[in-house]
Amino acid sequence: QVQLVESGGGSVQPGGSLRLSCAASGSSFSMYVMGWYRQPPGKQRELVAGISGGGTTNYADSVKGRFTISRDNSKKTMYLQMDSLKPEDTAVYYCFAAYTHDYWGQGTQVTVSS
Repeated sequence: QVQLVESGGGSVQPGGSLRLSCAASGSSFSMYVMGWYRQPPGKQRELVAGISGGGTTNYADSVKGRFTISRDNSKKTMYLQMDSLKPEDTAVYYCFAAYTHDYWGQGTQVTVSS
């Protein structure tokens, strides 16, 4: 069983930055394929960024050049640095991990508004 706990959400003005963290349990963290998803109000959940155990990354076109996903295997933690935030980035952000099963965090709200 893998538990994921997100932190770092909040409210920010357009152009601002936030850093999300996802702390994971389990002894095989370096083997987890991980990622961030988000669900805007009234819309479906969508992939924001993913990262393999070895650090290979991929991003949604809408966040390329603004968001950076990373992980620290020694701390069993994944991060999402979000810069140049836009109102359309407003959503609940979920941490995801794939190992023997798929695992989800509880979500953290990000609101971008002036």
